[in-house]
Amino acid sequence: MWDTIGNHIQSVTGIPFCVDDRRSVSGGSINEAFHIRDCQRHYFVKLNQASKIGMFEAEALGLQALAASQGLRVPQVMGCGTADSRSYIILEWLELVGDDGGSALGWADLGCQLAHLHRTAAPHSQGFGWDQNNAIGSTPQPNPWVTDWATFFAESRIGYQLQLAQRRGVSFSHSPQLLAAIPDRLGHRPVPSLVHGDLWSGNVGFSAGGEPTIFDPAVYWGDREVDIAMTELFGGFPSSFYEGYQAVWPLDAGYKQRKVLYNLYHILNHFNLFGGGYGAQAKQMMAQILR
Repeated sequence: MWDTIGNHIQSVTGIPFCVDDRRSVSGGSINEAFHIRDCQRHYFVKLNQASKIGMFEAEALGLQALAASQGLRVPQVMGCGTADSRSYIILEWLELVGDDGGSALGWADLGCQLAHLHRTAAPHSQGFGWDQNNAIGSTPQPNPWVTDWATFFAESRIGYQLQLAQRRGVSFSHSPQLLAAIPDRLGHRPVPSLVHGDLWSGNVGFSAGGEPTIFDPAVYWGDREVDIAMTELFGGFPSSFYEGYQAVWPLDAGYKQRKVLYNLYHILNHFNLFGGGYGAQAKQMMAQILR
């Protein structure tokens, strides 16, 4: 397998690459992750079952779309493929100090750059969605093109997660009322923005020089507020991030109410992935939305 990956790198760069050293590194709970190198170059490799190649292909397309915005720093994609019984994606190796290594200026830069990303103009008039389905964690994320944002979010985000919960044998009693309420709760009619889709602190890092980087996206064209909402879900980002964002593109009135609905999507996904107390948290959020 590692010979195949080395040959893949050589085919992209035109320079022979032999994996002289590899070490396991943290890369989330979904994939195995490795830092590989020869005597001069370094790369980041994620591995999963061969059947998961579609997930890596979608990740590659998402990273390339983010890179094309020419704003936020993302790892360069070297390629993806299968070898033996494994699928892989090869990315540029970035020396990162983690999200806790960011200065106030670095976090403000991240906020400004994210706002500029969200202002990326859609290249078509198909509305909300993406050119293909991708994944949020290891959960499939359907991205059909829909012209109405509330319909997209009700059917392809909340509704889909509720269907997954039903397959687990769990039915949330307020589901019908929740789905019926979404058009009213999302009546602000946002323009389609290119969103990261899974923007929490674990998918943010900083270089030693303070440059912010984002990775592990679940990209689609959606309401920009979904990214801001998720930054608040697991502890929140520093205040300088939000100040930087607001300086470029202030959030619309009513965001604080909508963010609960947007973050319900991620809590339902965590329930479907991990179970546990996320179910009770989802019920509390549903009750809050329906008040």
